[in-house]
Amino acid sequence: MNNNLLLHGCVISSMAMGENDRRILLLTRERGLISAFARGARRQSNALGAATNPFTFGAFEAFEGRNSVTVVRAEVQEYFRSLMTDLDNVYYASYFLEVCEYYGEPGVDETDRLNLLYVTLRALEKGVIPRQLIRRIFELRTLYINGEYPDVFSCTECGSRENLTMFSLRNRGMICKECQSKEDGGLFPVSESLLYALQLILSAPLEKLYSFTLGKESMEEFERLMRAYQRRYGEHKYKSLDFLTNS
Repeated sequence: MNNNLLLHGCVISSMAMGENDRRILLLTRERGLISAFARGARRQSNALGAATNPFTFGAFEAFEGRNSVTVVRAEVQEYFRSLMTDLDNVYYASYFLEVCEYYGEPGVDETDRLNLLYVTLRALEKGVIPRQLIRRIFELRTLYINGEYPDVFSCTECGSRENLTMFSLRNRGMICKECQSKEDGGLFPVSESLLYALQLILSAPLEKLYSFTLGKESMEEFERLMRAYQRRYGEHKYKSLDFLTNS
């Protein structure tokens, strides 16, 4: 039986173990979320030291024993070191890792989540669009990966694709003008520009995901909508949100 593994992924968290070791959590293509040990990684001269820090993407060679997985070698693709020079970027990036840890599953293919995390950290690093917009895009696209995303392409009452001007929390999606009278509350206005952005976030290839910005009013709409949606359907409180403004 071959117990050697080659895992492609990202270090989600890293914890000191004993005097010289680390326990890391990896989000990987091959095994989803997996816990592993890195022996001697805290020694100054150990090659695994830098490779087992959070935000590190790479290929990890590991040995799978009866009760644990041990990383023996790593080839780093990206450290995202420049993120560490800005405290706000650190807070946002830590939140993205925490979301991936919460939703990531062991033993499944997490390629989509891993790729989303990579392009999100890259967008954060570039700093071209606002951090808060990056956050909301990441959250909505995460819902898409989870298969629990809202319907923003047609009316959730009649199926029409025209005159979609309101978002219904109860229906988890858009409502056209003709069906708005059927709702008893929980409606949020959605401008044409925000509707286009929502549709883009849920359908665009990853390389186009962070290629737009929103005006002030549309961004405020987006904020109100995402906050309300998460209050109603979110079940988990992320510790890293305590460090973000407008959380």
